[in-house]
Amino acid sequence: MNWYLKVLKQYADFNGRARRKEYWMFILINTIISYLILGIATAIDPSFVVLSSIYSLAVLVPTIAVAVRRAHDVGVSGWFMLIPFYNLYLAVKNGDVGPNEYGPDPKNPNDELDEIGSDN
Repeated sequence: MNWYLKVLKQYADFNGRARRKEYWMFILINTIISYLILGIATAIDPSFVVLSSIYSLAVLVPTIAVAVRRAHDVGVSGWFMLIPFYNLYLAVKNGDVGPNEYGPDPKNPNDELDEIGSDN
């Protein structure tokens, strides 16, 4: 749940990098919540199904933002997420080790400090 909340806290942050775990945990929890809302709304009254659509619209921006940050972790522009099937490859590929042009490595954020320190 912490990964889900982390993405929501970075609601419209398209900068930086996101680990595979952050991306996939957000997708998993988001899917579970969507289906729970849909199931409960359908059980109460079928006209409440619109609540599922409202939830989906509410998390659309964070979903796109975490996908863009995931693409950045692999070392490519977020626009690559628009290419069918290639975006799935980006979502499962290991991220770049160490800092890249989009920011420090989210697995080892101190690597950047080590590299800066070794220059002196």
